[in-house]
Amino acid sequence: MKPTLFGYGLTTKAIAKKLGGGCTFFDDNCKETYTDEYNNIIKPSSLFNPDESRLEVTTPSLPPKHPLIQKAKHLLSEYDYFLGGENNANHNSYFLLPTSSFKRKTPFTIWISGTNGKTTTTQMLTHLLKKRGAVSGGNIGTPLAELDEKAPVWVLETSSFTLHHTKIASPDIYLLLPVTPDHLDWHSTPQAYEADKLKPLLNMKEGELALIPKGMNLPRTDAYVVEYDSNNFLCDYFGLNAANLNYKGAFLQDALLSLSITKVLFDETDYDLLNTFQRDAHRQEELTDRKGRLWVNDSKATNLDATIQAVKTYSDNHIHLILGGDDKGVDLTPLFSLLAHIDLTLYSIGANSQKVKKLSKKFNIDLKEAVTLEHAVKLIDTIHTQKSIALLSPAAASFDQFTSYKHRGERFVKLVKSL
Repeated sequence: MKPTLFGYGLTTKAIAKKLGGGCTFFDDNCKETYTDEYNNIIKPSSLFNPDESRLEVTTPSLPPKHPLIQKAKHLLSEYDYFLGGENNANHNSYFLLPTSSFKRKTPFTIWISGTNGKTTTTQMLTHLLKKRGAVSGGNIGTPLAELDEKAPVWVLETSSFTLHHTKIASPDIYLLLPVTPDHLDWHSTPQAYEADKLKPLLNMKEGELALIPKGMNLPRTDAYVVEYDSNNFLCDYFGLNAANLNYKGAFLQDALLSLSITKVLFDETDYDLLNTFQRDAHRQEELTDRKGRLWVNDSKATNLDATIQAVKTYSDNHIHLILGGDDKGVDLTPLFSLLAHIDLTLYSIGANSQKVKKLSKKFNIDLKEAVTLEHAVKLIDTIHTQKSIALLSPAAASFDQFTSYKHRGERFVKLVKSL
């Protein structure tokens, strides 16, 4: 039996391809039923009849209140579908295993979640474990359906959306990075967001490790939980030496958490190998202009905690901070409480400019209303020196003015290089 697929996107199309096509999709962007080149039938979401479906797998992004999610009677996430394993077999009988068109495999899995640093930590850990055959996927861009089934270890960047929809699958190791409110337009409340981040613990078994930030509202779990609150704790608990790493700020903690996992699994701490890791663009990416002035592209900072970490990293200098965009309904007060004590000038752009203006006035922060990224760079160019830092760290998504955070970051880099 092939599942009904919700959303005609990267995750669900990969599942259909693995099953040889011939699947039925329901998608919001579909206006009239059609068949694609793989003999999949794509129908408007409004045509879904739960009585005609015995198993549904959803794309992660559909929110809990979406009509498809509300109507579904046998809903699984991508993780449940591929990694349900023994839990899946013991679950309610309507959760049916996939057809024999592919062999179900459950490799050793490490799930990595948190508000910030998921991608970097996933990449770091995969870099460390590559010699042992590890591959990475999930929210990092490769759907589980496309991962090598023969790989002994899957390192999965795991979003809160995926965790919300996951009911039966669980990791062998769960690494949760620090959590601050985010995606409240999707999760509704900070408490619901935190609960989804902790959801894997519910199905974890005795002897499985969960590395969790201290102070969270932990559910009952059979997992072995280690709560961390600082880099010093990680070094002391796992026998690590931060001085051997060429990282600072949030990246240092990402590196220590990655090494904590390799220490647990293989009693191995390869500092030299980790120091060869190259970060992706748009995450505290440093570049200099023709005058030798430092500009930092942190466009991937789409929430307030990412921006807080970036500001702390460069707080020894005067910062020209470009901030703003679609903040997804998050309260930015904690960020502005920090900015009030930092030597900086703020440049607002994007949809939440009025919110930024109001908070800047409340906390007596020097604000220039730039409106656009181009204007912000021009304003900074007139007063930026070799002793100051120009930082794009928006604490907001980019879709109000750009197609993605990458588009925003690439535009910033182009503007700087043209000065």
